[in-house]
Amino acid sequence: MVHDSVPAKAPAQGAKVRKRASAKRMVRAQPKTSTRVQDGEPRELVILTGLSGSGKLSALKAFEDLGYYSVDNLPLDLIPRFADLVAKSAEITHAALVVDVREGSRLERFPAILTKVRKVLPTRVVFLEAAEDVLVRRFSETRRPHPLGRGERVIASIQAERKRLDPVRNVADILLDTSRFNVHELRAHINAAFSRGVGKSDRNLTISVTSFGFKNGVPSDADLVFDVRFLPNPHFIPEFRNLSGKHPKVAKYVRQFPQTTEFLEKVTEMLTFLLPHYIHEGKSYLTIGIGCTGGQHRSVMIAEELKKRLAAAGYRAKASHRDMPR
Repeated sequence: MVHDSVPAKAPAQGAKVRKRASAKRMVRAQPKTSTRVQDGEPRELVILTGLSGSGKLSALKAFEDLGYYSVDNLPLDLIPRFADLVAKSAEITHAALVVDVREGSRLERFPAILTKVRKVLPTRVVFLEAAEDVLVRRFSETRRPHPLGRGERVIASIQAERKRLDPVRNVADILLDTSRFNVHELRAHINAAFSRGVGKSDRNLTISVTSFGFKNGVPSDADLVFDVRFLPNPHFIPEFRNLSGKHPKVAKYVRQFPQTTEFLEKVTEMLTFLLPHYIHEGKSYLTIGIGCTGGQHRSVMIAEELKKRLAAAGYRAKASHRDMPR
């Protein structure tokens, strides 16, 4: 699972610098340069923020691996100065830093500070979050206290943190729900969305096509939901009952109906229209829910086929099956 290594108490006005550099080197004035690197690639500052337990530090490590100058827990008042240093530095062209609930009441000033920083350096804010039950489980697994208090119930601390982070979330460019990510998937997503240089795709959108059964409820993280219960149900054919939609015989059965082909073509056409607009608006993760009655046959087959079609169109797509029997 994705975890944060968040200390119970904030460091005293300090910042943990993830690249080897002395404090003197960080604050030394650099020759003034353009916010565009010599090869034409613009400089950038990424501010990682969000809920404790959502994976901020794992994301920061991924940025460090991508060559970003990475800083954890830089005090808010120092962010404009840090942005100015990056804008003028001959060595640092891309940087990432974490801002979170350890800033306390100062978080209310974040929107104003962000406005000031963006006048100096192109800046994106990535807000990581996850479902409450997922966060509770992650804190239970790591046995670490929530940073807002050892004596409070974790769920109460999470709810208080959400409220305190509202001013930050409201100005975020990217909202990333990590509920369904493990550490490796989160790093892969960051690598795909923020990798720089030759060969970088402009389709920085990860698509998860998730099959599910309506009898178990609609996935809470689904952005788009399609109901395929209009298709003939393989469940009523005895030889298919214990198989899934990934089985070739079941897939062939569902695919043989003309409405299946027409549905797939229309949905694919609609998505290929929508996806570039989502990307333009900065969306980095999209969950498409495909539902049938039990989540075993029709939705599984359609999700697998839709994933293949989106991949063929050049998008990063994966399929998962919430209710398919293991």
